[in-house]
Amino acid sequence: MKQAENTKTPRLGYLYVVIAALLWAVSGSSAKFLFHSGVSPFQLVQLRLTISTVLLFLVLLIWRRNLMRIEKGDYFYFLFLGAVVMAAVQFTYLFTISKINVAAAILLQYLAPAFIAIYSFIFVKEKLSLITILSIAGAITGCYLVVGAYNLNLFSLNKIGIIAGIFSAIAFAWYSIQGEYGMRRYDPLTVLFFALFFAAITWNILHPPLEAFFHTRSSFEWGLIIYIGIFGTVVPFGFYFQGINLIRSTRASITGTLEPITASAISYFFLNEILEPLQIAGGIMVIASIILLQFRVESDDKRPDLIRAKNLEKSDK
Repeated sequence: MKQAENTKTPRLGYLYVVIAALLWAVSGSSAKFLFHSGVSPFQLVQLRLTISTVLLFLVLLIWRRNLMRIEKGDYFYFLFLGAVVMAAVQFTYLFTISKINVAAAILLQYLAPAFIAIYSFIFVKEKLSLITILSIAGAITGCYLVVGAYNLNLFSLNKIGIIAGIFSAIAFAWYSIQGEYGMRRYDPLTVLFFALFFAAITWNILHPPLEAFFHTRSSFEWGLIIYIGIFGTVVPFGFYFQGINLIRSTRASITGTLEPITASAISYFFLNEILEPLQIAGGIMVIASIILLQFRVESDDKRPDLIRAKNLEKSDK
């Protein structure tokens, strides 16, 4: 029974991250449409964070009020996580999308697994197995192909956008690592709420408070904004945090590389963009990397030495 639960838990973690990736993919395309409609990245990041913070606050206030309590000693951690890390993740991602192709922007952010792996290896002294290294390499290479990044013209459009995209990857990796640290003591929704809360405060200071809400927009544009605030922020970040809580930040970020595949599929079905053979090969590569990584997790769960270590860890708690 316990073995079945151990097998089920990693799979559930992967499912959470996959859902997050799908929702983020739609959100990225929606953001690009809004930028073409005259909404600035500064306005959209303010709209996104403010809407998502208010919504999550109301949800927790009604159903899980206890999750809004944190210890005084952790105030600085949550302030930094939200006001700096989450605020940076949100802005660099949207700014990159506003400057370059959506697929290229997503590709750049999903270099995050490489940064996380490097961080874990250098600072945490975490050993990387050959399978994990191959999974990271396969996922990144697959992303490179599936978004058509082998076409150099894609990257010669806007140097500022490329730089912002690299910073987006660093910020996202930073966020995954810091979020994992917070969830050792708090529920994922607690970590998410305070991250969004302090990030919203940041972007209502750096940009005139609530300025983005006082513009005339069509009902369709407001619909996209609300979607981005709810299903492009609160819901996917909630799923992503739950995924990190179950399968660790490195594996969650690798699985999240399904996002560029989804974005490419959206372009194919709704924008009539034809997927080239190399792009299809890249998609297969990413999926193969995720399957390879999942086999690694399942094999670890079946190892007697790891099972004993987990049982000892549980007995210590």
